[in-house]
Amino acid sequence: MPRVARVKSNSGIYHIMLRGANKQEIFHDDYDRNIFLNILEKYKIQSDMSIYAWCLMNNHVHLLVKEGSENISVTMKRIGVSYVWHYNWKYHTNGHLFQDRFRSEIVETYPYLLRVTRYIHQNPVKAGIVKRVDDWKWSSCRGYYGKSLVSENLLDQEYILSHFSVNPSVAKERFKEFNEMPDNDSYLEDKDTWRRMTDKEAGLKIKNSLGSIEIAQVKSLPKTERTRVLRKIKEINGLSLRQAARILGVSPSLINRA
Repeated sequence: MPRVARVKSNSGIYHIMLRGANKQEIFHDDYDRNIFLNILEKYKIQSDMSIYAWCLMNNHVHLLVKEGSENISVTMKRIGVSYVWHYNWKYHTNGHLFQDRFRSEIVETYPYLLRVTRYIHQNPVKAGIVKRVDDWKWSSCRGYYGKSLVSENLLDQEYILSHFSVNPSVAKERFKEFNEMPDNDSYLEDKDTWRRMTDKEAGLKIKNSLGSIEIAQVKSLPKTERTRVLRKIKEINGLSLRQAARILGVSPSLINRA
């Protein structure tokens, strides 16, 4: 079937999600995350795009952006292709990394804009990774709170803050209060939203998947048998490649190539 054309936002603002194919991890360490943010900043400048919020999770990325001088699809393709090149080079792999095209929704009202911003910042808390939104350094939240960001030139916060007050100090306080309000919002998410499993939970799921094979035996299996086993393990919902590698005692790249 032909692809359905994206709905064009009258405001030029979009909530975008990039997700790993089969929900696989797309970031295995902080170096990967920094590379992605560097690429994002490069094409932000090149396309004159504005970035109002962002959050890097292990297997997906949320962005709240305003289209720049080129179609948002073109900009996102540049970003995706550049990061996939880095990933394939670093982990000696090939093929698809992201799940189909990026997912997007138009943002055309102020209330929706603010709620999406809050939703993006609360992703790590809802996933159980951190207890407070500003504890996660791989999102734009800390910038809104006046704290240092990993990428200082990435965030355009003035537009969002202007909806809270013309006074910068008051705007930041009001934004913080709003940003931490509990909510049950869900945007661009599948019904089986990913959450990080504990190693104990992951170990049990892996053990069940292996059947009669012991976890300690996996790394010593013949290559063909090991590849078959690792492919089966990769299908476990909510299990990250890095976590599986740690439990099995193999490298993330070995699992990714399976």
